[in-house]
Amino acid sequence: MFFVLSKVLYFLLIPLLWILGLLVAARIVKNKILKHRLRITAIIITLIFSNPYLYRLLVFSWQYKPTVIEMGKNYSVGILLGGMAGYDKHGNGFFNESCDRLIATETLYHSGIIKKILISGGNGALTKNQPAEAFFLQQVLLKNGVKKEDILIEPLSRNTYENGVFSKKILDSIKLMPPYILITSAIHMKRSVAVFKKQGIQIIPYTSDYKVIEENNNFYNTIIPSAKVLDNWQDYIKEVVGYYVYKLTGKA
Repeated sequence: MFFVLSKVLYFLLIPLLWILGLLVAARIVKNKILKHRLRITAIIITLIFSNPYLYRLLVFSWQYKPTVIEMGKNYSVGILLGGMAGYDKHGNGFFNESCDRLIATETLYHSGIIKKILISGGNGALTKNQPAEAFFLQQVLLKNGVKKEDILIEPLSRNTYENGVFSKKILDSIKLMPPYILITSAIHMKRSVAVFKKQGIQIIPYTSDYKVIEENNNFYNTIIPSAKVLDNWQDYIKEVVGYYVYKLTGKA
């Protein structure tokens, strides 16, 4: 039930839907004053959520800062969280814009910093008509030189909370020495760290896939509205709301 409700909640948190809803309401209502106010509100929301400076400011403050691992240190397991790949209707696997997580994991492995990789990622869709993401990522890791015996698979999790729950079962069973390296996107790390610590898993966060970086302000990235930024807001809102919902429900 929690999984279904979370999907519905995330759908309702998309700014573009708010704007469309206001415009539809303005079209339907008969009161001229209310119609005007609805349109003005839609314009204001559009300007706020398409502003690149505001987006960069909030996301940068939410993202985990880069992790520095001491030279010569190595760890038994790196935990790679899913959310970077999916399948087309023919069952072929494809990466999305968060695939930097995989690059970071392979770099840690081939540098000798982590000895094994635990892939935690099932099928996050409401309809389970696709294979687990972890199986596709396993095949990619094998092609990129990771030994089969160094790959652990957790294919059941559908969200961050289940990533933590199911990963703990595997980590407890293999009895390898913590702490473990937790690898996910910078914007997703705060919620992930809270969930894994709640499960009693000793982790060191290793961030990747930065949505924003520090850059010099100019006219284009400060003032000019951006349709891309308007679309990107839903990821930030999802993380903030998800983090506090997890806190309130005792999952983090």
